[in-house]
Amino acid sequence: MFGYVVVNKPEMKIKDMDVYQSFYCGLCQCLHERYGRIAQTTLNFDMTFVAILLSALYEPNERKKVFRCGFHPTTKRMIRSNPCIEYAADMTILLTYMKCEDDWNDDKKITRLAYEKLLAKAYRQVKARYPEKLDAIEDTMKELTQKEQQNEMDIDRMSALFGKVMGEILSYQNDEWQHGLYRMGDYLGRFIYLLDAYDDVEDDIAHNQYNPLKKDFGETYFEDRSKLILETMVAEAAIEYEKLPILEYQDILRNIIYSGIWTKYEMIRKKRLGEEDGSI
Repeated sequence: MFGYVVVNKPEMKIKDMDVYQSFYCGLCQCLHERYGRIAQTTLNFDMTFVAILLSALYEPNERKKVFRCGFHPTTKRMIRSNPCIEYAADMTILLTYMKCEDDWNDDKKITRLAYEKLLAKAYRQVKARYPEKLDAIEDTMKELTQKEQQNEMDIDRMSALFGKVMGEILSYQNDEWQHGLYRMGDYLGRFIYLLDAYDDVEDDIAHNQYNPLKKDFGETYFEDRSKLILETMVAEAAIEYEKLPILEYQDILRNIIYSGIWTKYEMIRKKRLGEEDGSI
């Protein structure tokens, strides 16, 4: 359920791509420093977006440095560190741990159980920092798992649950922006859940696994209906974003919100319909 909130690289300026990379590498390094080497494997684009969004809104004091990455030793990279990136690192651990837990409950994949155990200490540290937030997210994820086990096919109800999770994650502080961030996260979370279901529907049908879109797949209206729902969720998230008093990193954030998140959808759709080679 990760990797859908991405940039559209061909449409991004080189200088903006460098800034984006500095956040991505900064988040990676932060995961390492706070939770060890294994935590770096949880790195994803979605939480990089969260780090940039919150940094743009709250404008925290930050540090920059040139760093030679162990994964890319021949290249020096600029990395950033600030409290919003640290928060995004914590939320990265949270989501990855819960995803492992969900995969183990659904499919009994021993690799996911092993990964969950490796992240258990880091998860406990995160929970100690944000006990109320994690209690709310855990309760919602349990309800989501329960509904999936009950084969709930109401796509609005199911996506709304993951929307609540992302709403909690974007609600960084209890302040005047909390409501708008929650609503933006809510709709963004619904989009992520729906696009993940759209992406996996064929495999889930083939392996007799849960997917709320299974009953509609194959119908003549499936593609148009799916796109309309996704467009609605993105439009609502964009409305909330534009209300925020953000000046910095606007080009990067708008690239992601208005263009980047659609690159994954187009790749999936074109591959499914056999159009060209699946490229954008």
